[in-house]
Amino acid sequence: MKFTSPWRAKRPNIRLRATGNTSRLACVVAYGSQLMAQSWADLPLGRVIRLRDAALDAVELSLRPLPAAAPAVVVYHPRPARTTAEQVGAVLAELDRVAVQLFPAWLPAAEPLDGPAGAALAAVRALAVELAATTGHFGPFLAELAERALRGGGPGTTRFAPEVRAAELAKVLAASYGRGGAAIVVEVPADLDQPAQRVLGAACEWLAAHGGFGVWLTGAPLPAAERIETVRFPLPEHVAEVVAQTPAAPAPVAPAGAVTYPPVEGRPDPNSTAEKALEAALAKAAWAVGRIWNRRFEAYPHYIIDLQWRAERCAVEIDGPEHRGPRKFENDRRRDVLLQLDGFAVLRFTNNQVLTELDQVLSQLERYIRNKRNDAHKE
Repeated sequence: MKFTSPWRAKRPNIRLRATGNTSRLACVVAYGSQLMAQSWADLPLGRVIRLRDAALDAVELSLRPLPAAAPAVVVYHPRPARTTAEQVGAVLAELDRVAVQLFPAWLPAAEPLDGPAGAALAAVRALAVELAATTGHFGPFLAELAERALRGGGPGTTRFAPEVRAAELAKVLAASYGRGGAAIVVEVPADLDQPAQRVLGAACEWLAAHGGFGVWLTGAPLPAAERIETVRFPLPEHVAEVVAQTPAAPAPVAPAGAVTYPPVEGRPDPNSTAEKALEAALAKAAWAVGRIWNRRFEAYPHYIIDLQWRAERCAVEIDGPEHRGPRKFENDRRRDVLLQLDGFAVLRFTNNQVLTELDQVLSQLERYIRNKRNDAHKE
């Protein structure tokens, strides 16, 4: 009897395929009409695709920390809209909010400016125009965005066309994370009727065409929208293990219409009120020197630690409601075990503890850090 290897029977066709980012070609593997990306660099920019067999919680785990080959990636949780213009406007308003919150990551020269007093507004506008002159940003848009960010936010102006806003916000997001492009993961709701499906599909196409975003769909299908190519992305090994061993279950989700995004490494998460409040208090404490926010775990760089003191082997996690999801919880547990095996103590606080019991949180952290330093001094 002749034995036929299943690997020979289903040999993939490996070919170069344009990804939508005209500066490069990416290698994908095709099984029939299905494409499989080999890395985050293979997922296209400037195009809409569906990520096959990729639940949102698994995608988010894969993107924290942001892999080296990935563009800057945010997640949009859409709400139904009556028109494409309404849906696009909602996305742009949220991306504008995110860009303001990420400041000054995309304009590092403005880091020393502390509020809009004195000549700071004129200075930040000048810095934005100077950056635009060397990077291809549109100067007037960047200057207006920088001024609003320094003032502490506020709604964006409507004097810029949607096409300008989309293209410039994509550049700002990319610059914030030091990446060459930006992508939006869209979690398609399961309860959209056909008109809302068409609107969402058209809005995604618009954002890809005019903003240059990669638009990667997860969640429910969009049967009423135009045919969208499906790409299967192999999850990183540590995420695949969590998915295989943890049953899928509903997890807390962001409000409809919101854009969520990962923190910039080295900074408190601007989308976390708790992290910002804790950093504001730590900045006044001399004992807190040496802290590092949202940086990779050196021994296992596919994990990120909210706050750490490396010399004192202290890891601090600030847990919001998203940590109650079963896969996020399991991922946290695995990371904590590895941290402890590497000699770290893991201190956990909830958002609510930081916001309502800040003095107790600070006291516990100070006591631990001082004790570790005293022990090191005795040695």
